[in-house]
Amino acid sequence: MSAIRFENVSKQFANVGHTAVDNVNCEVAEGSFVVLLGPSGCGKTTLLKMVNRLIEPTSGTIYLDGQDSRTIDATTLRRQIGYVIQQTGLFPHMTVAENVAIVPDLLKWPKTDIAARVDEMLALVDLPPEQYRDRYPAQLSGGQQQRVGVARALAGDPKVILMDEPFGAVDAITRTGLQDALLHLQRRLHKTILFVTHDVEEALRLADKMVVMKNGRVHQYDTPFNILKNPANDFVRELVGADDMVRQLGLIRVEAAMQPLPPDFTRNGQPTIAQDDSLRQALSLLLGDGVTSLVVTDGAEPVGVLTLRQIQRYRE
Repeated sequence: MSAIRFENVSKQFANVGHTAVDNVNCEVAEGSFVVLLGPSGCGKTTLLKMVNRLIEPTSGTIYLDGQDSRTIDATTLRRQIGYVIQQTGLFPHMTVAENVAIVPDLLKWPKTDIAARVDEMLALVDLPPEQYRDRYPAQLSGGQQQRVGVARALAGDPKVILMDEPFGAVDAITRTGLQDALLHLQRRLHKTILFVTHDVEEALRLADKMVVMKNGRVHQYDTPFNILKNPANDFVRELVGADDMVRQLGLIRVEAAMQPLPPDFTRNGQPTIAQDDSLRQALSLLLGDGVTSLVVTDGAEPVGVLTLRQIQRYRE
């Protein structure tokens, strides 16, 4: 089932010569992580904001779980959709707990349920509630504030979460940690996430599918690997660096290319790699001095082996 469906959706702002969003048609499957990617001004944020009706379409229809979003009261709709932005949007005069509790409180949950939910969400984003519950946003780092923003977006248990450049204002190391945390959360919760970014590496790392946009139009909608392998046009090819074979390897898990353990397998000091790691990481290890093969593990036990030749065969 599609959680979000765009049907001939366009947006034309008054006194602006170009169309911000031009006849978009695509479906976002329930529980999928879809990234809107493109240069500044391509329409990706406008498209995102039309989902929760912060911006109304000029024409076309957006369906949520099969229902025309215009038939839902705007305030009710927004309480059903998590929303995370770059500036976090945390209220500075409210504690972390009060910020996270905003939607459950608006939904009139019992006080005990709200308190339990706040603690659950803070723990989920690796902010121990006993340490962070009573702090104010100004007492947190940028990365911690973004984690609170994610916790707040999840607190009302929405099916859909919209994220608009949420990690764009933090340093590269913090950004990678936040991406890891978000991927971990998504594996556990299976929310439908629509995520805006102009960062190609971030898009390739996070997305189940990518919507590549330019001048308000969708130029390609597919998995990251298929977009890299078969870009729709020169714009898409140049934007994602489709000619970079190493980048493609970063999207393929080791388990896709490994071979089963041979019957006479013995550990002879070979380096190990997790089956969920990428072939790009494996290639880096295999290029080390004296390394001819890697032992693939499921996190604990050996489950296969990987050689440079197996990576080459997979690419072929």
